[in-house]
Amino acid sequence: MTEKIERFLCIASYEKGHDFLRQCAAMGVRPTLLTLDKLRDAPWPREAVEEVATMPSGLSLEQILNTVSWMARGRRFDRIIALDEFDLEITAKIREHMRIRGMGTTTTAYYRDKLAMRICAQESGFLVPEYCRVLNYDELRAYMSHVPAPWLLKPRSEASSLGIRTIEEPEQLWRALDDLGDRQSHFLLEQFVPGDIFHVDSIVSEGKVVFSAAHQYGHPPMQVMHEGGVFTTRTVDRGSREWQELTALNAGLAPSLGMLRGVTHAEYIRAHADGRYYFLEIAARVGGAFIADLVEAATGVNLWREWARLEVSSLRGETYVPPQSLASYAGSVICLAKTAEPDTDGFDAPEVVLRMKKHHHAGLIVRSDEAERVRQLLEEYSGEFARRFLASMPAPEKPTA
Repeated sequence: MTEKIERFLCIASYEKGHDFLRQCAAMGVRPTLLTLDKLRDAPWPREAVEEVATMPSGLSLEQILNTVSWMARGRRFDRIIALDEFDLEITAKIREHMRIRGMGTTTTAYYRDKLAMRICAQESGFLVPEYCRVLNYDELRAYMSHVPAPWLLKPRSEASSLGIRTIEEPEQLWRALDDLGDRQSHFLLEQFVPGDIFHVDSIVSEGKVVFSAAHQYGHPPMQVMHEGGVFTTRTVDRGSREWQELTALNAGLAPSLGMLRGVTHAEYIRAHADGRYYFLEIAARVGGAFIADLVEAATGVNLWREWARLEVSSLRGETYVPPQSLASYAGSVICLAKTAEPDTDGFDAPEVVLRMKKHHHAGLIVRSDEAERVRQLLEEYSGEFARRFLASMPAPEKPTA
Protein backbone atom coordinates (compact mmCIF):
# COMPACT_ATOMS: atom_id res chain seq x y z
CA MET A 1 0.00 0.00 0.00
CA THR A 2 1.38 3.39 -0.98
CA GLU A 3 2.28 5.58 2.00
CA LYS A 4 0.18 8.73 2.21
CA ILE A 5 2.14 11.88 1.43
CA GLU A 6 1.26 14.91 3.57
CA ARG A 7 1.29 18.24 1.75
CA PHE A 8 0.68 21.88 2.60
CA LEU A 9 -0.04 24.59 0.04
CA CYS A 10 1.49 27.83 1.35
CA ILE A 11 0.42 31.11 -0.26
CA ALA A 12 2.58 34.23 0.06
CA SER A 13 2.32 37.60 -1.68
CA TYR A 14 5.52 38.71 0.07
CA GLU A 15 8.75 36.90 0.79
CA LYS A 16 8.39 35.50 4.29
CA GLY A 17 7.82 32.28 6.20
CA HIS A 18 11.12 30.58 5.38
CA ASP A 19 11.28 28.90 8.77
CA PHE A 20 7.69 27.70 8.44
CA LEU A 21 8.58 25.95 5.19
CA ARG A 22 11.76 24.47 6.67
CA GLN A 23 9.94 23.15 9.72
CA CYS A 24 7.27 21.50 7.58
CA ALA A 25 9.95 19.73 5.59
CA ALA A 26 11.78 18.70 8.77
CA MET A 27 8.58 17.05 10.00
CA GLY A 28 8.05 15.15 6.76
CA VAL A 29 5.39 17.41 5.27
CA ARG A 30 5.98 18.55 1.69
CA PRO A 31 5.16 22.26 1.25
CA THR A 32 4.26 23.72 -2.13
CA LEU A 33 4.70 27.48 -2.30
CA LEU A 34 2.35 29.62 -4.41
CA THR A 35 3.69 33.15 -4.75
CA LEU A 36 3.83 35.96 -7.31
CA ASP A 37 5.78 35.97 -10.56
CA LYS A 38 7.96 38.83 -9.32
CA LEU A 39 9.11 36.65 -6.40
CA ARG A 40 10.00 33.63 -8.54
CA ASP A 41 13.73 34.17 -8.03
CA ALA A 42 13.57 35.29 -4.38
CA PRO A 43 15.82 33.30 -2.03
CA TRP A 44 13.15 30.87 -0.87
CA PRO A 45 14.43 27.77 0.99
CA ARG A 46 14.09 25.62 -2.11
CA GLU A 47 15.64 22.62 -0.40
CA ALA A 48 12.54 22.51 1.81
CA VAL A 49 9.90 23.13 -0.86
CA GLU A 50 8.50 20.56 -3.23
CA GLU A 51 7.64 23.23 -5.80
CA VAL A 52 7.62 27.01 -6.14
CA ALA A 53 4.65 27.94 -8.31
CA THR A 54 3.96 31.53 -9.32
CA MET A 55 1.07 33.57 -10.63
CA PRO A 56 0.65 37.14 -11.88
CA SER A 57 -0.33 39.81 -9.37
CA GLY A 58 -3.83 41.23 -9.51
CA LEU A 59 -5.67 37.99 -10.30
CA SER A 60 -9.34 37.80 -9.40
CA LEU A 61 -10.69 35.42 -6.79
CA GLU A 62 -12.05 33.17 -9.50
CA GLN A 63 -8.69 33.07 -11.29
CA ILE A 64 -6.82 32.17 -8.09
CA LEU A 65 -9.40 29.50 -7.27
CA ASN A 66 -8.95 28.09 -10.77
CA THR A 67 -5.16 28.14 -10.35
CA VAL A 68 -5.24 26.28 -7.03
CA SER A 69 -7.90 23.84 -8.24
CA TRP A 70 -5.73 23.04 -11.28
CA MET A 71 -2.72 22.47 -8.99
CA ALA A 72 -4.83 20.17 -6.80
CA ARG A 73 -5.52 17.84 -9.74
CA GLY A 74 -2.01 16.46 -9.42
CA ARG A 75 -1.44 16.85 -5.68
CA ARG A 76 -3.65 16.38 -2.65
CA PHE A 77 -3.22 19.30 -0.24
CA ASP A 78 -4.02 18.62 3.41
CA ARG A 79 -3.85 22.24 4.57
CA ILE A 80 -3.87 25.67 2.91
CA ILE A 81 -1.72 28.22 4.77
CA ALA A 82 -1.50 31.99 4.24
CA LEU A 83 2.03 33.08 5.11
CA ASP A 84 1.16 36.76 4.69
CA GLU A 85 -1.74 38.74 6.13
CA PHE A 86 -2.87 39.92 2.71
CA ASP A 87 -3.50 36.31 1.67
CA LEU A 88 -5.71 35.40 4.63
CA GLU A 89 -9.03 36.13 2.95
CA ILE A 90 -8.33 34.38 -0.34
CA THR A 91 -6.91 31.40 1.56
CA ALA A 92 -10.08 31.17 3.66
CA LYS A 93 -12.19 31.17 0.49
CA ILE A 94 -10.01 28.46 -1.06
CA ARG A 95 -10.42 26.31 2.05
CA GLU A 96 -14.18 26.65 1.91
CA HIS A 97 -14.28 25.98 -1.82
CA MET A 98 -12.13 22.86 -1.48
CA ARG A 99 -13.61 21.86 1.91
CA ILE A 100 -10.22 21.77 3.62
CA ARG A 101 -10.02 22.28 7.37
CA GLY A 102 -8.94 25.63 8.72
CA MET A 103 -10.20 29.12 9.42
CA GLY A 104 -13.16 30.10 7.21
CA THR A 105 -14.20 33.47 5.88
CA THR A 106 -16.34 34.53 8.84
CA THR A 107 -13.64 33.95 11.46
CA THR A 108 -10.95 35.35 9.17
CA ALA A 109 -12.85 38.65 9.08
CA TYR A 110 -12.22 39.05 12.82
CA TYR A 111 -8.50 39.05 12.05
CA ARG A 112 -8.55 41.17 8.90
CA ASP A 113 -11.50 43.56 9.08
CA LYS A 114 -10.89 46.24 11.73
CA LEU A 115 -14.62 46.93 11.98
CA ALA A 116 -15.54 43.27 12.45
CA MET A 117 -12.81 42.70 15.04
CA ARG A 118 -13.88 45.77 17.04
CA ILE A 119 -17.52 44.73 17.11
CA CYS A 120 -16.65 41.18 18.19
CA ALA A 121 -14.09 42.31 20.78
CA GLN A 122 -16.50 44.84 22.26
CA GLU A 123 -19.29 42.28 22.44
CA SER A 124 -16.84 39.97 24.23
CA GLY A 125 -16.19 42.57 26.92
CA PHE A 126 -12.98 44.23 25.70
CA LEU A 127 -12.58 47.99 25.76
CA VAL A 128 -12.13 49.56 22.31
CA PRO A 129 -11.77 53.22 21.29
CA GLU A 130 -15.13 54.69 20.28
CA TYR A 131 -15.69 54.02 16.58
CA CYS A 132 -18.24 54.33 13.82
CA ARG A 133 -18.65 52.47 10.55
CA VAL A 134 -18.36 54.65 7.46
CA LEU A 135 -21.71 53.85 5.94
CA ASN A 136 -24.66 55.95 7.11
CA TYR A 137 -24.02 59.69 7.16
CA ASP A 138 -26.49 60.33 9.99
CA GLU A 139 -24.53 57.84 12.11
CA LEU A 140 -21.31 59.69 11.29
CA ARG A 141 -22.83 63.07 12.18
CA ALA A 142 -24.12 61.73 15.50
CA TYR A 143 -20.74 60.13 16.23
CA MET A 144 -18.79 63.34 15.56
CA SER A 145 -21.23 65.35 17.66
CA HIS A 146 -20.53 63.36 20.84
CA VAL A 147 -17.00 61.92 20.36
CA PRO A 148 -14.33 64.62 20.59
CA ALA A 149 -11.84 65.04 17.73
CA PRO A 150 -9.28 64.12 16.54
CA TRP A 151 -10.44 60.93 14.87
CA LEU A 152 -8.64 58.36 12.75
CA LEU A 153 -10.02 57.29 9.39
CA LYS A 154 -8.75 53.72 9.07
CA PRO A 155 -8.85 51.21 6.22
CA ARG A 156 -10.68 48.15 7.48
CA SER A 157 -8.40 45.59 5.83
CA GLU A 158 -4.93 47.08 5.60
CA ALA A 159 -2.02 45.95 7.77
CA SER A 160 -0.13 48.00 10.32
CA SER A 161 -0.68 51.77 10.02
CA LEU A 162 -1.02 51.91 6.24
CA GLY A 163 -3.62 54.29 4.87
CA ILE A 164 -4.66 55.88 8.19
CA ARG A 165 -5.65 59.54 8.06
CA THR A 166 -5.99 61.91 11.02
CA ILE A 167 -9.25 63.89 10.93
CA GLU A 168 -9.42 67.10 12.95
CA GLU A 169 -12.93 68.38 12.15
CA PRO A 170 -16.10 67.18 10.34
CA GLU A 171 -15.52 69.07 7.08
CA GLN A 172 -12.17 67.28 6.70
CA LEU A 173 -13.95 63.94 6.94
CA TRP A 174 -16.52 64.83 4.27
CA ARG A 175 -13.75 65.90 1.89
CA ALA A 176 -11.86 62.66 2.58
CA LEU A 177 -15.00 60.62 1.87
CA ASP A 178 -15.49 62.51 -1.40
CA ASP A 179 -11.97 61.46 -2.37
CA LEU A 180 -12.66 57.84 -1.46
CA GLY A 181 -15.93 57.64 -3.40
CA ASP A 182 -17.27 54.10 -3.51
CA ARG A 183 -14.33 52.87 -1.41
CA GLN A 184 -15.42 54.79 1.69
CA SER A 185 -17.42 51.90 3.18
CA HIS A 186 -14.14 49.99 3.43
CA PHE A 187 -13.05 52.41 6.19
CA LEU A 188 -14.04 53.12 9.79
CA LEU A 189 -13.82 56.25 11.92
CA GLU A 190 -12.24 55.87 15.37
CA GLN A 191 -11.41 58.17 18.22
CA PHE A 192 -7.72 58.92 18.62
CA VAL A 193 -6.67 57.76 22.09
CA PRO A 194 -3.25 59.00 23.26
CA GLY A 195 -1.37 56.34 25.19
CA ASP A 196 1.37 53.74 25.36
CA ILE A 197 1.09 50.99 22.74
CA PHE A 198 1.94 47.35 23.37
CA HIS A 199 1.96 44.24 21.23
CA VAL A 200 1.46 40.68 22.42
CA ASP A 201 2.53 37.82 20.16
CA SER A 202 0.91 34.45 20.81
CA ILE A 203 0.46 30.83 19.92
CA VAL A 204 -3.12 29.52 20.12
CA SER A 205 -3.79 25.79 20.34
CA GLU A 206 -7.27 24.28 20.54
CA GLY A 207 -8.80 27.61 21.48
CA LYS A 208 -6.30 28.47 24.23
CA VAL A 209 -3.33 30.82 24.28
CA VAL A 210 -0.45 28.49 25.18
CA PHE A 211 2.39 30.99 24.69
CA SER A 212 2.56 34.77 24.67
CA ALA A 213 5.15 37.52 25.00
CA ALA A 214 4.39 41.19 25.66
CA HIS A 215 6.41 44.08 24.25
CA GLN A 216 6.07 47.85 24.28
CA TYR A 217 6.67 50.13 21.31
CA GLY A 218 8.79 53.25 21.72
CA HIS A 219 6.92 55.67 19.48
CA PRO A 220 3.53 54.49 18.16
CA PRO A 221 3.95 52.64 14.84
CA MET A 222 1.49 55.04 13.18
CA GLN A 223 3.65 57.99 14.17
CA VAL A 224 6.79 56.34 12.81
CA MET A 225 5.01 55.30 9.59
CA HIS A 226 3.57 58.74 8.86
CA GLU A 227 6.00 61.16 10.47
CA GLY A 228 9.23 59.22 10.20
CA GLY A 229 11.62 58.36 12.98
CA VAL A 230 13.24 55.36 14.58
CA PHE A 231 11.09 52.33 15.38
CA THR A 232 11.77 50.56 18.66
CA THR A 233 10.08 47.88 20.71
CA ARG A 234 11.21 46.01 23.82
CA THR A 235 10.09 43.22 26.11
CA VAL A 236 7.90 44.30 29.02
CA ASP A 237 9.37 43.58 32.46
CA ARG A 238 8.02 40.15 33.37
CA GLY A 239 7.66 41.10 37.01
CA SER A 240 5.62 44.18 36.25
CA ARG A 241 1.91 44.84 36.47
CA GLU A 242 1.91 45.57 32.73
CA TRP A 243 3.13 42.05 31.90
CA GLN A 244 0.51 40.45 34.11
CA GLU A 245 -2.36 42.59 32.82
CA LEU A 246 -1.45 42.24 29.14
CA THR A 247 -0.94 38.49 29.44
CA ALA A 248 -4.33 38.04 31.10
CA LEU A 249 -6.10 40.34 28.65
CA ASN A 250 -4.58 38.65 25.63
CA ALA A 251 -5.42 35.17 26.92
CA GLY A 252 -9.09 35.87 26.33
CA LEU A 253 -8.89 37.73 23.04
CA ALA A 254 -8.05 35.20 20.32
CA PRO A 255 -10.46 32.56 21.68
CA SER A 256 -13.21 35.23 21.86
CA LEU A 257 -12.65 35.99 18.18
CA GLY A 258 -12.97 32.35 17.22
CA MET A 259 -9.41 31.20 16.57
CA LEU A 260 -8.94 27.49 17.14
CA ARG A 261 -5.23 27.31 16.37
CA GLY A 262 -2.58 29.57 14.91
CA VAL A 263 -0.36 32.51 15.73
CA THR A 264 -1.46 36.05 16.53
CA HIS A 265 -0.03 39.54 16.72
CA ALA A 266 -2.27 41.81 18.81
CA GLU A 267 -1.92 45.47 19.76
CA TYR A 268 -3.29 47.28 22.80
CA ILE A 269 -3.10 50.87 24.03
CA ARG A 270 -2.93 51.96 27.65
CA ALA A 271 -4.71 55.30 27.56
CA HIS A 272 -3.03 58.25 29.21
CA ALA A 273 -6.46 59.56 30.25
CA ASP A 274 -7.67 56.63 32.37
CA GLY A 275 -4.81 54.09 32.48
CA ARG A 276 -7.00 51.33 31.04
CA TYR A 277 -6.07 48.99 28.19
CA TYR A 278 -7.99 49.30 24.92
CA PHE A 279 -7.89 46.74 22.14
CA LEU A 280 -6.55 48.16 18.86
CA GLU A 281 -6.24 45.23 16.46
CA ILE A 282 -5.21 41.61 16.04
CA ALA A 283 -3.78 39.67 13.09
CA ALA A 284 -3.64 35.93 12.49
CA ARG A 285 0.03 35.99 11.50
CA VAL A 286 3.56 36.31 12.75
CA GLY A 287 4.42 39.93 13.48
CA GLY A 288 6.35 41.91 10.89
CA ALA A 289 9.21 44.42 11.30
CA PHE A 290 11.53 41.67 12.64
CA ILE A 291 9.18 41.06 15.59
CA ALA A 292 9.54 37.29 15.12
CA ASP A 293 13.31 37.70 15.61
CA LEU A 294 12.67 39.89 18.64
CA VAL A 295 10.38 37.31 20.25
CA GLU A 296 12.91 34.56 19.57
CA ALA A 297 15.72 36.61 21.10
CA ALA A 298 13.68 37.19 24.26
CA THR A 299 12.11 33.76 24.64
CA GLY A 300 13.95 31.28 22.41
CA VAL A 301 10.64 30.54 20.66
CA ASN A 302 10.61 30.74 16.86
CA LEU A 303 6.99 31.60 16.02
CA TRP A 304 7.27 30.51 12.38
CA ARG A 305 8.54 27.05 13.33
CA GLU A 306 6.02 26.65 16.15
CA TRP A 307 3.19 27.60 13.81
CA ALA A 308 4.31 24.83 11.46
CA ARG A 309 4.57 22.36 14.36
CA LEU A 310 1.08 23.35 15.44
CA GLU A 311 -0.41 22.77 11.98
CA VAL A 312 1.37 19.46 11.46
CA SER A 313 0.34 18.22 14.92
CA SER A 314 -3.27 19.07 14.12
CA LEU A 315 -3.09 17.27 10.79
CA ARG A 316 -1.79 14.13 12.48
CA GLY A 317 -4.22 14.26 15.39
CA GLU A 318 -1.40 14.82 17.85
CA THR A 319 -1.36 17.11 20.88
CA TYR A 320 0.74 20.21 20.33
CA VAL A 321 3.16 20.83 23.19
CA PRO A 322 4.57 24.38 23.28
CA PRO A 323 8.32 24.69 23.83
CA GLN A 324 9.96 25.74 27.05
CA SER A 325 10.67 29.46 26.79
CA LEU A 326 13.47 31.62 28.12
CA ALA A 327 12.91 34.64 30.35
CA SER A 328 15.35 37.04 28.72
CA TYR A 329 14.61 40.55 27.48
CA ALA A 330 15.12 41.87 23.97
CA GLY A 331 14.66 45.08 22.06
CA SER A 332 14.89 46.15 18.44
CA VAL A 333 15.78 49.45 16.81
CA ILE A 334 15.06 49.99 13.10
CA CYS A 335 14.94 52.95 10.75
CA LEU A 336 14.85 53.82 7.08
CA ALA A 337 18.45 54.59 6.09
CA LYS A 338 19.94 57.14 3.72
CA THR A 339 22.48 54.64 2.44
CA ALA A 340 21.67 51.36 0.72
CA GLU A 341 23.75 49.19 3.05
CA PRO A 342 24.23 51.05 6.35
CA ASP A 343 27.06 49.87 8.56
CA THR A 344 25.97 49.21 12.16
CA ASP A 345 29.28 47.66 13.28
CA GLY A 346 29.95 50.70 15.45
CA PHE A 347 27.13 49.61 17.73
CA ASP A 348 29.19 47.00 19.48
CA ALA A 349 27.61 46.35 22.87
CA PRO A 350 27.93 42.66 23.80
CA GLU A 351 24.13 42.53 24.00
CA VAL A 352 23.75 42.93 20.20
CA VAL A 353 22.56 39.55 18.88
CA LEU A 354 21.28 40.37 15.38
CA ARG A 355 22.13 42.92 12.71
CA MET A 356 19.39 43.24 10.13
CA LYS A 357 20.18 43.00 6.45
CA LYS A 358 17.57 44.91 4.49
CA HIS A 359 18.07 47.37 1.65
CA HIS A 360 18.03 51.00 2.86
CA HIS A 361 17.29 49.97 6.44
CA ALA A 362 19.41 50.01 9.58
CA GLY A 363 18.42 47.72 12.40
CA LEU A 364 19.60 45.49 15.18
CA ILE A 365 18.31 43.47 18.12
CA VAL A 366 19.77 43.44 21.61
CA ARG A 367 19.23 40.88 24.37
CA SER A 368 19.90 40.94 28.11
CA ASP A 369 18.78 39.23 31.29
CA GLU A 370 17.85 42.69 32.59
CA ALA A 371 14.88 44.67 31.25
CA GLU A 372 16.49 47.94 32.29
CA ARG A 373 19.65 47.23 30.28
CA VAL A 374 17.57 46.72 27.13
CA ARG A 375 15.72 49.98 27.79
CA GLN A 376 19.01 51.86 28.21
CA LEU A 377 20.47 50.44 25.00
CA LEU A 378 17.39 51.29 22.94
CA GLU A 379 17.35 54.81 24.28
CA GLU A 380 21.03 55.29 23.40
CA TYR A 381 20.93 53.51 20.04
CA SER A 382 17.71 55.10 18.77
CA GLY A 383 19.24 58.55 19.19
CA GLU A 384 22.40 57.50 17.38
CA PHE A 385 20.39 55.82 14.59
CA ALA A 386 18.50 59.07 14.04
CA ARG A 387 21.76 61.00 13.84
CA ARG A 388 23.74 58.58 11.63
CA PHE A 389 21.25 56.81 9.40
CA LEU A 390 17.72 58.20 9.43
CA ALA A 391 16.08 58.98 6.11
CA SER A 392 12.47 59.96 5.61
CA MET A 393 9.93 59.42 2.88
CA PRO A 394 6.12 59.48 2.62
CA ALA A 395 4.32 56.48 4.09
CA PRO A 396 3.73 53.91 1.34
CA GLU A 397 0.19 53.31 0.11
CA LYS A 398 0.89 49.57 0.02
CA PRO A 399 3.16 47.38 2.15
CA THR A 400 6.68 46.77 0.92
CA ALA A 401 7.40 43.55 2.84
